[in-house]
Amino acid sequence: MAAEELQVEEEESGGKSKMLIIIAAVAVLAIGGGAAMFLMGGDEPAAETEELTLDEAAPQEESSSGAKAELGTALYVAMPRPFVFNVPGASRDRLVQIKVQLLVRGSTNEETAKKHIPLIEGGLLRVFSSANAEDLATVQGKEALKTLSLTTVQDELTNIVGNKVIENVLFTGFVMQ
Repeated sequence: MAAEELQVEEEESGGKSKMLIIIAAVAVLAIGGGAAMFLMGGDEPAAETEELTLDEAAPQEESSSGAKAELGTALYVAMPRPFVFNVPGASRDRLVQIKVQLLVRGSTNEETAKKHIPLIEGGLLRVFSSANAEDLATVQGKEALKTLSLTTVQDELTNIVGNKVIENVLFTGFVMQ
């Protein structure tokens, strides 16, 4: 009978240790999952605009084109999706993806730019599709594409709105395969 009691006690303690191991494993997984969510930022949506303030009391500065540029709050308007297009190359066509943000000054220009995103996208896509792979492979070619993009967007917005609205076109992502 003493042997039966000893065997029953061993089975009960083995069951308790298994249960403790399972509880410890679940706790480690829960803590690890919580830490991963905290470090990765969770499900927060990406911000569409960022603000950078400058001295608003500073006098207005003339831009390179001779027009007055408004100083104050710099806002960045992100284009809703990246531009993906093919460009011809010497040996083969290349696929290009460009992420674009627009630098504007003041909340009225920000709202105007957001309102005219289809017009801006159309102008940028027209400029991007006229490029070739050899030019986009160099820094000078990318800078020329940015400059042409800026003047095209400014000209189109000037025709519609009456002022340039966009101060700069920024390539925040550029991939060519």
